[in-house]
Amino acid sequence: MKAFQLEPGMKTMGGVFYPTGWMVLMFPSAQAARDAARLLGGNGFLEEDVMLVTPADFRGEIAGAAGDEAILPSAGTEGDTVRRFNELAREGHYGLMVHAPHAKDSERAMSVLRDAPISYGQKYRKLVIEDVVA
Repeated sequence: MKAFQLEPGMKTMGGVFYPTGWMVLMFPSAQAARDAARLLGGNGFLEEDVMLVTPADFRGEIAGAAGDEAILPSAGTEGDTVRRFNELAREGHYGLMVHAPHAKDSERAMSVLRDAPISYGQKYRKLVIEDVVA
């Protein structure tokens, strides 16, 4: 697992966080996120394909330094999704970003993490955000 790094292409032209091919999974604590990352690593996910996202990362890099006001309105759900991430980050939740460009990758990740305490999750596909946890 590596530390979160906002990469080129993880935001839309309007500046909204939209990391196509990635799953963003929220956990109630840093330890729960690290435990999940170890499970993924032990089941074939490469270290560079899993990033730990701290509450500060969500507030500063994903939601923007100004918080909710930095999220531009959009016709889709990506703004609402980022607001939800930001809300959980304010409550102290940590995230994992898992590179899962294909359906089989996200299915495998969710199978590995079936007993993990995921508090919220999204899979970003090209032009579609898919709930992975209700």
